Amino acid sequence: MDSVRAPDSETAEPSDTSVPPAPASLGRKVRSAARWSLINTVVMRLGNFATGVLLARFALGPAQWGVYGIAQTVLLVLLSANELGVGLAIVRWDGDPRRFAPTVLTLGTASSALLYAAIFVSAPTVAGLLGSPEASGVLRVMCLCLVIDGVAQVPAGFLTREFAQGKRMAIDALNFVLSTAVTLVLAFAGWGAMSFAWGAVAGNIAALVGCALAAPGTLRFGWDPGQARALLKFGLPLAGASLLALGVVNVDTMVVGSSLGPVALGFYVLAFNMSGWPVRVISEAARRVSFAGFSRLADTPQALAQGFSRALGVLVTGTVPLCVLLAGLAAPVVHLVYGVTWLPAADALPWLMALGLVRIGCELAYDCLVAAGQRRSLILVQGLWLVALVPVLVIGARLHGIVGVSQGHVLVAVGLVVPVFVFALGRAGISLGHIARACAWPLFGGVVMALVLLAAKRLLGDGTLALVVVGTTALVCYVVCVLPSRRFLRGSSTMETA
Repeated sequence: MDSVRAPDSETAEPSDTSVPPAPASLGRKVRSAARWSLINTVVMRLGNFATGVLLARFALGPAQWGVYGIAQTVLLVLLSANELGVGLAIVRWDGDPRRFAPTVLTLGTASSALLYAAIFVSAPTVAGLLGSPEASGVLRVMCLCLVIDGVAQVPAGFLTREFAQGKRMAIDALNFVLSTAVTLVLAFAGWGAMSFAWGAVAGNIAALVGCALAAPGTLRFGWDPGQARALLKFGLPLAGASLLALGVVNVDTMVVGSSLGPVALGFYVLAFNMSGWPVRVISEAARRVSFAGFSRLADTPQALAQGFSRALGVLVTGTVPLCVLLAGLAAPVVHLVYGVTWLPAADALPWLMALGLVRIGCELAYDCLVAAGQRRSLILVQGLWLVALVPVLVIGARLHGIVGVSQGHVLVAVGLVVPVFVFALGRAGISLGHIARACAWPLFGGVVMALVLLAAKRLLGDGTLALVVVGTTALVCYVVCVLPSRRFLRGSSTMETA
């Protein structure tokens, strides 16, 4: 197992010799942070959802959503390698992070500035290759977020390390209010996709200021060559794995944009965003505390396995009903929320919901493997995923459009990636039995829920009242099915008993 501690030297961060916090204290911190993170994510996602509905119904058409989708995809891929992975050292390394934080800040800021310069110059070429030449200007503005993110990694890392999710909620609320206000004003003024870009920049600046105020004294530049070498040795493999992971999530947007055009891409982006509702609400809330929590358990394989199993069980139990509801009621939900113009997006949504469920498990496994030091395994898994995915998506787009792309995603994820992740987790001490115990009851409940949903929908139709009745009935059936797992899910936290 690869060590993720800084090497012992005068310039690298030494191990902390202070007494570690009591396990019970860690458990309380994790639970409190998880609650704040969930509340934060739910509130923010509901706000983003409402904003998206307003824009889709009254301001922007599918082609403009497609341009935005291209710019967002490029930004997310670049963000994955933005600060070379060294920002995670603030969360993971032992010792006082303030000793090596100045070097982290210098590395992150310099790398993000260079990356932005490269995308600024190449924006017209990148946009043209992705089938949306008009996205060039949007790219140049939106990718200013790279530089802001490079600076914000250090104070944000301190907040994550200390499980300070209450403060993160206030910061994210500030980000949301400002970015949404700017986006809406510009969109209704006729700025099109550029409104998203300036909204994102404004929100990120607000978040940077908020993080700096919440973690005072962390925005201090410095340089230590020994620390820099240790940080790059730690961070570059993680940045590579993260870049591959973001490539996996976003290569479909590139394929659809270059193969099917901006209008089809607009429909696909809407469907993909809808499929991400449960992923973002539940998975993002968990991931803000999962890496820090797994890192504290990484030295005890049994505790890590039990912690991962319970975390996976909670995530899957909470996500399955949302995925089944959106998949089974795709067309009426799209029609009700976004209007008849966006109905083509519903064809891809059921497959993307299945992908969203798989992604939740894979993202949690990713955090666990990083904490356990399995960085090489992550690079191999993500590389294999991306290499297998590209040709499948291209063939799917040519045969069945955005539906074929969605089906190709699910085929590769279920048939190839899940078994490989299971194997990698096994090497970290997390057996198939731990995974099966976490997933068995919610998956059984999901199957029952889907059957009830299809039968009730056939009897009652697609009206608004019928949607409420059908969804409620299916959800009640799911709750009954997962009741046997409640003791496992509510059991005493592994972080308290390890």
